[in-house]
Amino acid sequence: MSTSVPNNVEPNGPAVQLPPGGTQPPNFPQAMGHPKPLWMLFMTEFWERFAFYGMRWALVLYIVAQFHNGDASGEAPASELYGAYLALVYAAAIFGGYVADKLIGYQRAILLGAVIMAAGLFMVMMPSENLLKLGLATIIVGNGLFKPIISTMVGKLYATGDERRDSGFTIFYMGINAGAFIAPILTGYLADKIFGTPDMPAYKVVFMAAGIGMVISLVWFWFGRAQLKGVGAPPAGHEGMGRVLMVALGALIAIPMFYFLLTIDAGILNWILIALFVAPAIMLLAEGIREGAVQRDMVIAMLIIFGFNVLFWMFFEQAGSSFNFLAQNIVNRDLNGWEFPVGWFQSVNSIAIITLAPVLAWLWVKMGKSNPSIPRKFGLGLIFNGLAFLLLMFALSSLVDPETLKIPFWTLFMVYVIQSIGELCLSPIGLSMTTKLAPAKLTGLAMGGWFLSIAIGNNLSGIFASSVSGEGGMTTDSALAGYTFGFWALLGAGVVLFLIAPLVQKLMHGVK
Repeated sequence: MSTSVPNNVEPNGPAVQLPPGGTQPPNFPQAMGHPKPLWMLFMTEFWERFAFYGMRWALVLYIVAQFHNGDASGEAPASELYGAYLALVYAAAIFGGYVADKLIGYQRAILLGAVIMAAGLFMVMMPSENLLKLGLATIIVGNGLFKPIISTMVGKLYATGDERRDSGFTIFYMGINAGAFIAPILTGYLADKIFGTPDMPAYKVVFMAAGIGMVISLVWFWFGRAQLKGVGAPPAGHEGMGRVLMVALGALIAIPMFYFLLTIDAGILNWILIALFVAPAIMLLAEGIREGAVQRDMVIAMLIIFGFNVLFWMFFEQAGSSFNFLAQNIVNRDLNGWEFPVGWFQSVNSIAIITLAPVLAWLWVKMGKSNPSIPRKFGLGLIFNGLAFLLLMFALSSLVDPETLKIPFWTLFMVYVIQSIGELCLSPIGLSMTTKLAPAKLTGLAMGGWFLSIAIGNNLSGIFASSVSGEGGMTTDSALAGYTFGFWALLGAGVVLFLIAPLVQKLMHGVK
């Protein structure tokens, strides 16, 4: 399947030349107090996130149903594949910035990434395990070109120092969560109620809906890009299609590589990801030492927090793997005769984020000098994540119905809410912290390290979910044993980070 884009990818009319450094954007028309292109990017991202989260809840369940004949023994390999897929999505993202900056520009990177992702999503629905993995590999490559770029585009709409920049990113962030909220509800309803039943969901419809969502994202950006007035256009002197074709060819070569990584043992993949992380870590530390004691200390502080970040995502990402099996088999979803679709649990995180983010932002400001330091906010993130597992421990040990052998609906619902509080304590400050602590010359490399720490955590999440299911599928006892370990690991890490927070803060030399 061709991954090239048509020749007329540039906005209509002459490109607007930005001043040196790109600090002054064109004079955009305004809509609701913000540059009009923000709303175009908002909807582009909405539909891309719709596609991504639309399939997220169904993937492991589909693998078990389609390729393991519904046998619970398929839960472990399904979880490992999901973890590997999510890990490689983050790992691939570190290359997108380079492609956009140096080769084809932001607009073309978004368009090409959207085309590739749409192709991958439609491939996933084919009844072949090899095509499933090839489709996932294709999505990974497309996401690497799309996801990191569109967020950067938002920043390019505002002049340096524009007070509206933060609120613009907040609006964009709402688009992400709106797509993530609506997608599982719609795709879950289509799978369980329209084209299938709760006992036999039509998972292929989920992937088709996700693919259609990605096509809408592509079309939306295609027609809306003229609003950008040259922002994100290719580097000067490289307006032709030669580099686009070169990147498309590179993407085609990369897809089999990622396919291979999806087929190898999850443990081996983890060592590969660790090796990829160690290389930039050494380079960052060497640059820090070269720049002096202060920068050295800041790099050490950043790498310490990266380590704890791995642990957070290892357990947080059970949402896309073991929690789905838990919801399907061990949670009582019968609400007065109406069965709550499994996929709808995935929307709880998004609505919790939308609801609680302003509350937590207000709380940090209200606390003034008592506002926790960055290391302690990370510690709180780990502890809240651990409290979610504590609730599961309580439910699986004390609330199992002796007749149905299931736990109450509200317990898993609240697990997602509690995890969301942990995410809000940790995730929003991660990227900001990285840009503040990294050596100025290697900020991009440091961002790659941040994404790789998430990638390692996501791959470990699949390995952990696999162990929770075991060889014969998830049971109440296996879930209790696994989630008990998760609680103590997260609580222990959170307490340790709290205890060493003064030391880490000292290494940060006043960075807040």
